[in-house]
Amino acid sequence: MAGATPKLIKELREKSGAGMLDCKKALNECNGDIEEAIKYLREAGLSKAAKKSSNVAAEGLVTILVNEDNTKATMTELNSQTDFVAKNEQFVNLTKQITAHAQDNNLDDAEALAASSIEGQDFPTFLNEKIAVIGENLVARKVTNVEGAVVNGYVHLGKVGVILAAKCDEAAKEKTTDLLKKIAMHAASMKPTVISYQDLDADFIESENKAIIADIEKENEELVRLGKPLKNIPQFVSKVQLTDEAVEAAKAEMKEELISQGKPEKIIDNIVAGKINRWIEDNSQLDKTHALLSQTYVMDDSMTVEQAVKAVDASIELVEYVRFELGEGIEKKEEDFAAEVAAQMA
Repeated sequence: MAGATPKLIKELREKSGAGMLDCKKALNECNGDIEEAIKYLREAGLSKAAKKSSNVAAEGLVTILVNEDNTKATMTELNSQTDFVAKNEQFVNLTKQITAHAQDNNLDDAEALAASSIEGQDFPTFLNEKIAVIGENLVARKVTNVEGAVVNGYVHLGKVGVILAAKCDEAAKEKTTDLLKKIAMHAASMKPTVISYQDLDADFIESENKAIIADIEKENEELVRLGKPLKNIPQFVSKVQLTDEAVEAAKAEMKEELISQGKPEKIIDNIVAGKINRWIEDNSQLDKTHALLSQTYVMDDSMTVEQAVKAVDASIELVEYVRFELGEGIEKKEEDFAAEVAAQMA
């Protein structure tokens, strides 16, 4: 059988995705046998992929796939080494393929994905072949599937992805779908870590309580130096800490202060009602940072996310929230470009 011909090279490139010169070499080595050439490229590619596997993959894409009736959403993070590859059409299509595979097979994490089979191959072999073709290390780092009565998501520039699930009355499903998209956009920007302040970890609250107070005390030192009004130093940082006893103690202290200032007794309760709302706000700063429902809604800063949800329909309840941020937690190797060039020229 003849070796590489233009027609065979074209066919092999379409089937393998490998470069023209690699296809030509494979066909010459395999006497023009397409199947043997594919095997040759696969074996050669796997050896190349093994060499690339130690390279840090911190770029890439976050991808979301929502099914037709908005009851299931899948999100993946597929990492590449460079942003250039992340914009490549082959890589983009690969992320879509892997995300659809994860949804079709209910793969809930990276371990389940790695243990799965795709296109008749085990997933690691499949990915190694893509590494050989694309030319960079690739890592399927995160996978999640979220199901619910209503599910929707949002991806910002391929860098940040959010999925939200909610319960609601049947009649409210359509408007809930739209609302979840908007809240997902909010969460992509504002980075909440939980849905409600009630979900915050007790040890985390205690640690942040000390840190926030220390920060404000430090700020007040500078304000004293500048002769500016001081900030209130809170006792607490989350509504979790605001027990009935704590609120009543705060009210009693306010009343005593107003009485000592000579305020008329008949207006004291009204003044305390206003002051206690401000006290609760000052003593729940952590919630606004970390709890989605407590945050000021970016689509309408006159209300919180919780108020925005109730304004759409009282039956809506957020039940699940997942947020991926590309490369989060990956240590990137700092490259000395001049040294790298010098090393290659040596």
